[in-house]
Amino acid sequence: MNETRHHVVVVGAGFGGLEFTRALDGAPVRITMIDKRNHHLFQPLLYQVATTALATSEVAWPIRHLLRKRKDVTTLLATVSGVDRAGGNVLLDDGGAVGYDTLLLATGARHAYFGHDEWEPFAPGLKTLEDATTIRRRILLAFEQAERETDPAKRQALLTLAIVGGGPTGVELAGTIVELAHEMLRGEFRNIDTRQTRVVLIEAGDRILPNFAPELSDYASKALERLGVTVELGRPVTRCDAEGVVFGETHLPARTILWAAGVAASPAAEWLGAAADRAGRVLVEPDLTVPGSPEIFVVGDAAHVLRPDGRMVPGVAPAAKQQGRHVAATIKARLAGDMNPRPFRYRHDGDLATIGKRAAAIDFGWIKLTGRLAWWLWGLAHIYFLIGFRNRLAVSLSWLWIYLTGQRSARLITQGDDDRN
Repeated sequence: MNETRHHVVVVGAGFGGLEFTRALDGAPVRITMIDKRNHHLFQPLLYQVATTALATSEVAWPIRHLLRKRKDVTTLLATVSGVDRAGGNVLLDDGGAVGYDTLLLATGARHAYFGHDEWEPFAPGLKTLEDATTIRRRILLAFEQAERETDPAKRQALLTLAIVGGGPTGVELAGTIVELAHEMLRGEFRNIDTRQTRVVLIEAGDRILPNFAPELSDYASKALERLGVTVELGRPVTRCDAEGVVFGETHLPARTILWAAGVAASPAAEWLGAAADRAGRVLVEPDLTVPGSPEIFVVGDAAHVLRPDGRMVPGVAPAAKQQGRHVAATIKARLAGDMNPRPFRYRHDGDLATIGKRAAAIDFGWIKLTGRLAWWLWGLAHIYFLIGFRNRLAVSLSWLWIYLTGQRSARLITQGDDDRN
């Protein structure tokens, strides 16, 4: 490889970083992809790993395999600890450094507990495969422990699952967990009736799915209640511990608490010493560059990007992919001699959320859909964006099997956890 070619370093192989790398194919550059994990994760379906519908291999793919045909790309498994803007180096936690001519930070987001990080051991979030398998283990162990528990109050606490946050992740978790308990596990235990499981969705705002149209939020709330989910609105959580969760004046004894209420950006702003919003997202220029460093771009959940109307671009996969493609086009233009700034323009394709295995809510703006038709469209959209024919086929067959039989195959308790459960 020609080492004198323009060197582009990409930190993060999520939607934004991977789309950027693909869009830069054929450009006269060499690329180094750095990620602390060896796989790209299809995060929109991560909740289905947590709730036993899909296996980890169906939503994640090795980065090296995805980029195996790209001889211009070098992949490094490493953890970034900082960025030396003056020297043009990405700093690694093992003391190494990787120089760059252009840098793209696509480092995503992490959990945010609104100043209460002590809640994390009791209320895990859902951002990584490790999170998903931890949650799956806790859910399944709760039923196993309830089977052996003789105290009625303790048994009911084990059979109560609280989900904090009424966005798409919270809604999707609530719907699929209640179906798992009420339908799929029914009859498999001898001392408990899994239909007595209580799933409580807690949202501090006045409605779930706040980014959707109000009528779709109302539909989703009623659909969840029909499934058996208790929806609690307007009371923020004030405590999470081993005994349960407190919201408003209510204490809910629950041995399993799942966090879907908030996220914070990766430490990208700290690495750069750049201005950030309250969630830690870098305040980028309209062309997605870092102020004062036109050679550094930030995309996806790590960037605070505004639309022309002043609203923030949402932290969703389509936005990250659009930003990745935009930055790739900007770099190609620069290499051709065009140094003019190119403001990013976001195109919103719509909002989707599924509610169990029979319903969904879709808001395309110009049209709004609910029910089974929306569920099928939701499924087709997600299958389309999966990588590779084998994965599309595997996920399609898994969903069809669940839809027809009600059975899920990914119900193994495999990962070690803390001693709380």
